[in-house]
Amino acid sequence: QAQDPDSLDGPEIEMVEPVAGILGSSVAITGPELTPEEEAANIAAAEQAEQEGEDARLARVAEEAAEDERPNFLERLAKARSTFSGFLGSVLSRSQIDAESWNELEEALIRADVGIGPSQKLLDAVRVTVKENGLATSAELVEAVKDQMKADLAGPVTLARAQTAPTIWLFVGVNGVGKTTTIGKLGKRLTDQGDRVVMAAGDTFRAAAAEQLGTWADRCGADLVRGEEGGDPSAVIFDAVASAAAKGADIVLADTAGRLHNKTNLMEELSKVRRVADKGEGTVTEVLLVLDATTGQNGLQQARQFTEATEVTGVVLTKLDGSAKGGIVFAIRSELGIPVKLVGLGETAVDLVDFNSDEFVDALFAQD
Repeated sequence: QAQDPDSLDGPEIEMVEPVAGILGSSVAITGPELTPEEEAANIAAAEQAEQEGEDARLARVAEEAAEDERPNFLERLAKARSTFSGFLGSVLSRSQIDAESWNELEEALIRADVGIGPSQKLLDAVRVTVKENGLATSAELVEAVKDQMKADLAGPVTLARAQTAPTIWLFVGVNGVGKTTTIGKLGKRLTDQGDRVVMAAGDTFRAAAAEQLGTWADRCGADLVRGEEGGDPSAVIFDAVASAAAKGADIVLADTAGRLHNKTNLMEELSKVRRVADKGEGTVTEVLLVLDATTGQNGLQQARQFTEATEVTGVVLTKLDGSAKGGIVFAIRSELGIPVKLVGLGETAVDLVDFNSDEFVDALFAQD
């Protein structure tokens, strides 16, 4: 005898009318009804999980897109490579290493603005390798030169951070080398990584510099500290560090004046900026000299001047994609012992990349 459904223990059973054309009756088993609050909580949890999944997907897409956009040394250094290619082709056309092979290699290096001294030093080291390893073919010689170049340029390029925020990175260099633009591009990279950035418009002698830096600050979500035109650059940077400390910012990117490097008062001013920057709540971990790669050996002279005024920790080489004088990288490292840490390979923010010695050398020696 059938029991009253309401008297059954267990899940509630709802009787449903038979559907036309189907024999028998149908039942639908349901659980206990949810309260409105529980139902709303479940919906919210499902929506949050869906949003988190979408956020993760978008992050992966953005990361993949950024990787795709990263400039390629091989593609961007065609102009610098053209200086080497003719000489390399001539060297490689010989089956054996001879005196002319060495002469052509030296001429290629000098034409690329490696400099006479660094070129001779490099080839002297290669001669030792050739002798010790019994190298005989031109192809082996070229590989030995590449290996020596990579060894000479090897070293850490990561920009140092202070143990306690804020970290201060000072940027020095003459006008027109791309100093302010470099700060803007690096600021974009840092804020994209999640850092809170303060930009200090320390070039108070050029009103356009502060305006340009302000545009970059707006673009990448950084804070900007600027002073009056013609004001004390040290005071601006000191205030920027204080502001960064108060706001819990991670990094201060400080622009500095960039009048011609033969002006003694500029160098004295840079020395003062460094001293004052270190007196605040932050720590200067990098003093980055920005050089225009197209200036070649003149850039080396600028580097000497600036290293006398302040302790330069690394070089940012801009416009490397448009220069036939990429050898300045070796000259700076060989004669001054300063590593190139960042290079500009184009106009956009993603075109400012960490220097990679292996990729750089391989790109110079690639045969189109």
